[in-house]
Amino acid sequence: MGVEGTLEYISDLLSNMKKKKKKKQTQTVALKIRMDCEGCARKVKKVLSGVKGAKSVDVDLKQQKATVTGYVEPKKVLEAAKTTKKKVELWPYVPYTMVANPYVAQAYDKKAPPNHVRKVADPAKITETTMDDRYSNMFSDENPNACSLM
Repeated sequence: MGVEGTLEYISDLLSNMKKKKKKKQTQTVALKIRMDCEGCARKVKKVLSGVKGAKSVDVDLKQQKATVTGYVEPKKVLEAAKTTKKKVELWPYVPYTMVANPYVAQAYDKKAPPNHVRKVADPAKITETTMDDRYSNMFSDENPNACSLM
């Protein structure tokens, strides 16, 4: 290989290290958008396909859902969708098998697609506060100053 080959190899390594940038990962962003007709769906699809990095855009008029796939950021997709002046939010639904208690009042939604519920925090993970303890101790049998009207 010789000295020239070694120097060329080292220079190629150094130049490749400088050029490497972190590539964005492909993401799928789902949005719930209020759409009334095919014209609304076309308008939403046109705006979302104009987002930088968007590879494909799917619009489902029946579910009021738009899905953008590509090298996109959810915030930018949401901002672009808001330019259509329609009610927009990130897709709030998940399959009911993914939620611990799908029949909790916050999770159940009549407008949800079949076999889906709203994504809510797991109620088992919510911890009690000291305020809750104070109320429960106020009416305890062990408390001599508890409610004496009984």
